[in-house]
Amino acid sequence: MARNEFCLIIITLLITGSCRSANKQSGTEETAIPVVTSRAAKVLFGNEISLSGNIEGKRTVRLGFLVAGKIESITAEEGQLVAKGQLLSSLDPTSYSIAKEIADAQVSQVQDEYDRLKVMYDRNSLSESDFTKISLGLQQAKAQQKLHAKNLSDTKLYVPFNGVLLKKLAEVGEITGTGLPLFVVSDIRTVKVTAFIPENELQHIKLGQKANVRISSLSGSYTGKVTEVGSAADPASRSFTVRIEVDNPGLLIRPGMIAEVTVSTGQQSSSLVVPMEAVQHDPANLSYVYVIDSAKQRAFRRNVSLGKIINDRIEITSGLAENEIVVTGGQQRLVDGVKIK
Repeated sequence: MARNEFCLIIITLLITGSCRSANKQSGTEETAIPVVTSRAAKVLFGNEISLSGNIEGKRTVRLGFLVAGKIESITAEEGQLVAKGQLLSSLDPTSYSIAKEIADAQVSQVQDEYDRLKVMYDRNSLSESDFTKISLGLQQAKAQQKLHAKNLSDTKLYVPFNGVLLKKLAEVGEITGTGLPLFVVSDIRTVKVTAFIPENELQHIKLGQKANVRISSLSGSYTGKVTEVGSAADPASRSFTVRIEVDNPGLLIRPGMIAEVTVSTGQQSSSLVVPMEAVQHDPANLSYVYVIDSAKQRAFRRNVSLGKIINDRIEITSGLAENEIVVTGGQQRLVDGVKIK
């Protein structure tokens, strides 16, 4: 009986050990990670030139007074729309008004003397030289009158065209000199995008060419037209100035905004592309994708070089071949050589 019990214990231990060994082996089996994939493919697309530029008004002027004086009023603030003929600012007219009154009095005095001497001249009672002298004196007095009238008129500054007040460089109460720029007004019914293009791409830009203009701070895109291509390169950057005019009927586009301009070259080329979500970046800022080995059902990391973005895909310039399968979903759980499904 004791011998039978001993044999039973031995058999039980063997069975238990066998089960543990089996469980251990099953625990080492690799679990396949589910992923989403896509195939690298070549696509045809129109070649485009992308430029970044700054928005300017079609016409921009710096306004100042033609006479000196103390600023009495300013009728607009920066950023406000202003209309042609609108009074923008004025100077204290007191001194110029007094000067005009003095000139008026001098004209009246000389005119009376002229009228009296002319009667004498018509009766041959006055010499030719004396009459010429009083005639010239009257002309001089009237010229002084016109000058002071103009000075008085120049104490008011008017807007030369419809636009927006970009800058206000003075305040009420300040003393200003003749010709000092105090206000900057720009016509923004049509705006210009000023950009720079490298000399090797200048051949693709022509006057009148259509351009697509996008402004990050505004929704939608605008259609522009190339109106100016620089004839001389910048000595430092070896780039040329390009200006694109854009209609601005809603006056939403303002000077100083940044615009992205795309100009089609009219040529086509093919590029190898993958979905943008397939590309990952490591801490060293290296770009890579996970490529599927269909035979082994495993994913392997592959460093790649990137080109331009084409719609929702990105160009791969090296590191990948056409028709290779890349992972586009589930990459966060992958490591090099891991089993996938």
